[in-house]
Amino acid sequence: MRIEKGASNFYWLSEGGRKMLATKSLAPGRRVYGERLMKQGSSEYRVWDPNRSKLAAAIMKGLKEVPIREGSHVLYLGAASGTTSSHVSDIVGKDGTVYCVEFAPRSMRDLVGVCESRPNMLPLLADARQPQDYADKLEAVDVIYQDVAQPDQATILINNAKLFLKPGQYALIAVKSQSIDVTKKPSEIYEQVLAELSPHFEVVEKLPLEPYEKDHLFISAKFR
Repeated sequence: MRIEKGASNFYWLSEGGRKMLATKSLAPGRRVYGERLMKQGSSEYRVWDPNRSKLAAAIMKGLKEVPIREGSHVLYLGAASGTTSSHVSDIVGKDGTVYCVEFAPRSMRDLVGVCESRPNMLPLLADARQPQDYADKLEAVDVIYQDVAQPDQATILINNAKLFLKPGQYALIAVKSQSIDVTKKPSEIYEQVLAELSPHFEVVEKLPLEPYEKDHLFISAKFR
């Protein structure tokens, strides 16, 4: 197995001619979603499935700048059961923090189980549309990552950024067009979201996530 470190704190694994995305596990021996574990020396790597993670999909599609790095403090909106947020936990490492906001109690139960073995993950049962409800639980963050299935996705990001994101830092959002308006073309929805974000963010990158995710646009933007 050949290992090559990426621009951020993630890795490319090469085995038998196949190139795979991975993170170095912060909780060796533990799987979160049935992912493959691969060891080399004293290190264990978790293969990061782009079909199960929109951030992994964006990286596979050529995301140039991954602002989540070792030591980053990340606000993760829509953490679900912990699939992508556990990889973010690996990336930020012991000196970083991942504040995981999730609204669904069933997903939160799974997420809490993941967080138990990862001290840098803090689960917050809350509605991302009401950031004031968890304002006392976190400080200013370096990155906001958002993956929520709500019609007001842009508003949710803007309101959280105003409260928590440091100026000049990044927000990453996976826009789900079908969650906003099923009667419009995805391209129309994307333009609408970009227009809503533009007074508050400088858009740095835009990536459609096909073939990994249908009708999704991944946006990387810098907070003004």
